[in-house]
Amino acid sequence: MSRKNKREDDLDTETTFVDMNVEGFRWYDPSKKKNNGERKIKRKITRREYWDMVRGAFAAFAPFMIIVIVAFGIVIGLAYLWLS
Repeated sequence: MSRKNKREDDLDTETTFVDMNVEGFRWYDPSKKKNNGERKIKRKITRREYWDMVRGAFAAFAPFMIIVIVAFGIVIGLAYLWLS
């Protein structure tokens, strides 16, 4: 069997999401503060962008809520028919 056809693994082992230099760990080094050129970008959003995000959140959540309300109505209707 040849290993030439084996796909490369796309696992990213370089990206860090949390600084693991935490006090109490045996590898804690208080003098080591990594920034790696990372900076937090604060961007002001406009009123239109805000309301577009709110509308998008409702559009994503509305089908779930409609299904829950319809299912609840069906259960109430069945309970009414069964108990009457």
